[in-house]
Amino acid sequence: MKNKVLIEISARHIHLCQADLEKLFGIGYELKEFKSLSQKGQYAAKETVKIIGPKAEIDGVRVVGPLREHTQIEISKTDGYMIGIVPPVRTSGDIEGSPGIKVVGPAGEIELEQGLICARRHIHISPDEAKDFGVVNKQKVSVKIFGERDLTFNDVVVRVDPDFRLSFQVDTDEGNAASVQSGDFGELII
Repeated sequence: MKNKVLIEISARHIHLCQADLEKLFGIGYELKEFKSLSQKGQYAAKETVKIIGPKAEIDGVRVVGPLREHTQIEISKTDGYMIGIVPPVRTSGDIEGSPGIKVVGPAGEIELEQGLICARRHIHISPDEAKDFGVVNKQKVSVKIFGERDLTFNDVVVRVDPDFRLSFQVDTDEGNAASVQSGDFGELII
């Protein structure tokens, strides 16, 4: 396969800022790594929280570290339908004007004013890999999936960073639509 790219399914998760971590887990609390993720320095923490929407709640939402400047929750459109909130599709970090939600941890709770999004499908790629593929940061490309449910994902944002390694990230809804799992491969189309 030409321009082969690893597929990774990103399940619902939360990124916390220091202040919100302490409200949810206690003053001075530090996250405990459960397992490393594919991107350098990123990890799934042992800690989970509950998110509460107007229609339902979801328990066991995994915290992803390290801490960030702003708290952000990434869910699928199906999750949003279930809890009664329509999350906008956004690039990670673009939370301005997004809906808020109640988050409950073992030591307390927070009411976010904003920060609930459905992450835009994207490709993580290092500068050297980007040069090899002929792509640049923020460029939009497509990724073709082959298999029992062939599908081409368009409007895929390229994110270039020295700490990134090549992977195509989609949420659980998109992974299910294409009948793929983390570890499968697609073809990057420029």
